[in-house]
Amino acid sequence: MGERIWTAALVVIGDEILSGRTQDKNIAQIASWLNVQGIRLAEVRVVPDVQAAIVEAVNALRARNDYCFTTGGIGPTHDDITVDAIAAALGVGVVVHPHARAVLERYYQTKGGLTDARLRMARVPEGADLIPNRMSGAPGIRVGNLFILAGVPHITAGMLDALTGTLEGGLPVVSRTVGSWVAESEIAEFLRETEHAHEGVSIGSYPFFRDGKTGANFVVRATDQALVDACVEALIAGLKARGLETVEGGI
Repeated sequence: MGERIWTAALVVIGDEILSGRTQDKNIAQIASWLNVQGIRLAEVRVVPDVQAAIVEAVNALRARNDYCFTTGGIGPTHDDITVDAIAAALGVGVVVHPHARAVLERYYQTKGGLTDARLRMARVPEGADLIPNRMSGAPGIRVGNLFILAGVPHITAGMLDALTGTLEGGLPVVSRTVGSWVAESEIAEFLRETEHAHEGVSIGSYPFFRDGKTGANFVVRATDQALVDACVEALIAGLKARGLETVEGGI
């Protein structure tokens, strides 16, 4: 018996992807995130904002994979029907999650308050848990082996981050953090190249603004310490070559 390979599937939800108005970035992002944890993205389906299509795709894909992820359709507008569709797929009701409501109330306190539309983002299939989202308040949702994520790539990234190392079947992930006082945009290309040059490694970039200065912390993750260390050394060398100081452990 070889080692069991854990698999995941992804359902990308949204008319705007199918019409070509929006180019999907989440397939690559989720594939590499899973890869780093030793889980294989086995299949992807792109479906419209239509309940029957979402139900059919989710039920088919979750049945033959260890995990099923969805992206898109969990915002405040009437065409955001992912939660209802997944509840229908699971044969459960939809409830307002008290913790999600509290998170949104806090987030929108200074932004005009919690409107009915915004409260839609606290709705979850009955029995679901939340996936924290430090970007926009509205949490992702986990129910059984289903993970319901936002469609906006940088928000999706934050949710994936919260899930790192929590999936059964994934290998334990090791990480190292390096910080630098630099605008993320200035070195985005360099970060991409460095990640690309070190297979099996992911680099998370977390910009911040402090004391009137812009900086970023870079978290390098893999299932192998030697890989992480090699990538961190390359990062430090590249930043140094650009005249940038680095702080081990982050700023």
